[in-house]
Amino acid sequence: MRILIITQDEPFYLSKSLEYFISLLPNRFKIVGCVVSSVSPFGKQQHFFQKAIQTLNVFGLKFFVYYTIKFFFSSFNKAQSLDSILIRNNIPKIILEESINHKKSIELLKGYQSDLLISILGNQIFKNDIIHLAPKGCINLHTSLLPKYRGLMPTFWVMKNDESHTGVSVFYVNEGIDSGPIIIQKRLEIGNRTQEDLIKYTKMIGMEAIVEALEIIDSGDVQTLKNNDSEMTYYSFPKKEDVAIFKTRNKRFF
Repeated sequence: MRILIITQDEPFYLSKSLEYFISLLPNRFKIVGCVVSSVSPFGKQQHFFQKAIQTLNVFGLKFFVYYTIKFFFSSFNKAQSLDSILIRNNIPKIILEESINHKKSIELLKGYQSDLLISILGNQIFKNDIIHLAPKGCINLHTSLLPKYRGLMPTFWVMKNDESHTGVSVFYVNEGIDSGPIIIQKRLEIGNRTQEDLIKYTKMIGMEAIVEALEIIDSGDVQTLKNNDSEMTYYSFPKKEDVAIFKTRNKRFF
């Protein structure tokens, strides 16, 4: 099966997750390319300065300093950069001049003759031409038990809401937000993890879940779970008061 990955150049957690995914992938699956867009960790295209100010205002100075240090450390750690991982594994990096839904982008991606698209931290809403570009469709990983906690930053929201469990879901992409039929889910205990611990844990379990989903799709016997809109909850970017509640419940970011 020929796989095309769609992602963003996220500096904190993506590289290790993607490297783990590649290590799990059986030989009969081949990654033929990786579309990499500019980083947009909060689900909205913003300039770097805008992101920094928003992070500082909402999450506070300690959080801001911690992730600023992580950002600069990752910038100098070239061996673990996304580019290095793609080069080591002979995966072509694809930079699109237009949005992924633009006709030029679609024509370019058709040339890779992929059987399946995988969105990992994709930061654009896909339209039908992209969703149906590959014969086996397009799948996505979301780090919650859908249909609950659709949207942004599910690891923050499950902790802020004092949930005991969360999970990961691999699902078929449709034109909604985290609303497609679910191929596989894994339920996980949150325990006393920090948010950073939970992000790392759910991403690694998520990579394993994607590989399991690939095996199911490859077998031709896909039996999906419903992702009911009537049961869904949706969360966007937190506000200061949400962060305050998170802290009063003795939750930790790192």
